[in-house]
Amino acid sequence: MEPATAEPGSAALTSVADQYLSVQLAGNVFGFGILAVREIIVDLGRMAMPLAPAWMRGVIDLRGTAVPVVDLAARFGHDPAAPNPQSCIVITDVPLATGRQTLGVLVDAVNEVLTIPAADIAPGSSLGASAGLAFIRGMGKVRGGFVILLDLDRLFDEQELAHLLPSGGLSHALPTH
Repeated sequence: MEPATAEPGSAALTSVADQYLSVQLAGNVFGFGILAVREIIVDLGRMAMPLAPAWMRGVIDLRGTAVPVVDLAARFGHDPAAPNPQSCIVITDVPLATGRQTLGVLVDAVNEVLTIPAADIAPGSSLGASAGLAFIRGMGKVRGGFVILLDLDRLFDEQELAHLLPSGGLSHALPTH
């Protein structure tokens, strides 16, 4: 089924595949495919994980499930995200060989849901993105500027996540006290 198109002057009909959650991160605007986003929560703090890389900011309790939180700013080589009143954690699921792992992605702020038609997206491969940047889906043209579109499924390779996660992953019930 092809995405619906709108006649000039009519209400725009869009495909969910054309929608992206726009977020702020280290002074840049990034977009996550809306279908990859499970929910957005306020950053109320995390439990630190010993010996974790700088981009692994800890674990949160999401309704009784331990969920690792990653800091995309630190992952991209910037200073770790500083807490601010707009800080949010975007909850997503990433693929692993054993199934999917729930993961929290720390961002400076959530902006809005954008509709970016495929015709307005330059693919990551056309930008000279190397295999190390395979997580860049492309650059979306929005209101005279660009949004860096990320593929959350390709942001971390399984080996990076495997050493952070206990056997079987972190998505298991936390003990009750």
